[in-house]
Order: sequence, then C-alpha cells, then structure tokens
Amino acid sequence: MLLLAFDTATPAVTAAIGESDPDGAFTLRASAGSVDARRHGELLTPTIARLTEESGIALTDLDHVAVGVGPGPYTGLRVGLSTAHALADALGVPCHGVTTLDALAFATGRTEPFVAMTDARRKEVFWARYDDHLTRVGEVAVDRPAELDTGDLPLVGDGARMYADVLGAAADPVGPLHPDAAAMAELALLRLCRGEELPAPNPLYLRRPDAVEPGARKKVRQWVK
Repeated sequence: MLLLAFDTATPAVTAAIGESDPDGAFTLRASAGSVDARRHGELLTPTIARLTEESGIALTDLDHVAVGVGPGPYTGLRVGLSTAHALADALGVPCHGVTTLDALAFATGRTEPFVAMTDARRKEVFWARYDDHLTRVGEVAVDRPAELDTGDLPLVGDGARMYADVLGAAADPVGPLHPDAAAMAELALLRLCRGEELPAPNPLYLRRPDAVEPGARKKVRQWVK
C-alpha cells in the first residue's frame, strides 16, 4: 500500500512517500522538507514531483493520500488541503486527514507523557497533551503560553522553543520542532492497517481567520446646490 503524505500547517513544507506490506511493516520510499513560512504554494508541488522521481514511482501508483489538517495559519494550511483534494480526486484514491500535532508527537517516539506545541502566531501556541507518541489526551487547543499549566511534562515542538522563557522549560533539544511527513506517512499507514478511521481531510480551525468579508458600503450623501 503506497501513500503520499504532506503537511503545510506550520512554517515547514514536508512531504513523504511511504509503503506498508500486508503485515503492516513500514518502508519510507522518499521524503523531503524545508522551512519557509512564505512559500508553501511554491514549494509543495515541486517537492512532490521530486519525491516521485526519487522513489521511482508514478502518482498513479499511489493508493492513498494523507494531509496535515492543522491546526495552523489559514493560508499555509489551505495550500496542503487543496492540493490533497485535487490529487486524490484526479487519481481516484482516498484522501485522509492527520492532525498536525499528532504527526509531530508520533515522530518523538516517546513512551511517557509529554506536551507538543506549534506556533499559532498572535503570541499563542497550538498544543495538546499525549500519554505517549501514539495517544493524545483530549483535544488540541490554542492558548497564550503564560496561561498554560504543563506541570513537569516534557515539551516538544517549535512552539515550546519559542516561548521557553514564558513556559519555564526548554523544548526537547533532540525532539522535532516541526511535523515530519515521514512520520505522518508511517502514522497514517499504521492506522489504516489497523482498520482505524482517520480524520476527514478538512481544516482544523481553532479560531476565526484574520481576513473578514467587507461590510456593506457606506451611503454617501449627495449634496445638491
């Protein structure tokens, strides 16, 4: 089973092609990533094209597409989601969502409780608690770092690194800062092989976007001489 996974919900643009055999064993065929918060739209499609070439497969060989559903800033998140929907529709294959923080958590391989965080801008973080790298506790949330009580749990991710002074603890120096599509592909295939249902490929928004529709135009009084 071949799966293409990618995520654009953070400053990282990351993509990977993974494969699982009938027994569920995972093989990473190719992966790539870069950190550039302003070029998601420019980087994603060429990255996918390069991975198919490196792995020696064609897009038509894919059985599934998985995409990070966030949470994340509106513009970057929509790049990944629209690309995933377009690819899956064109190829006639299922499209699955993966919560971005779940992919970040899975990449840690941790077997003890911890907190994963990504930057939410506006001096806030997206965060969630995990019992281990596979088990999230509760829902993903968005808050100001000063309002969080993380206890003595280890912190993972770029959000923790950015606000270490406020949180009172540094991020894991060897843990991932951004989600990795290789981990996302492995996590998605693991859940599919177990018969688990993955989230729908719809954006996970935790607050309203900055952009709003303009209101009604103001009436202008016309003066007559």
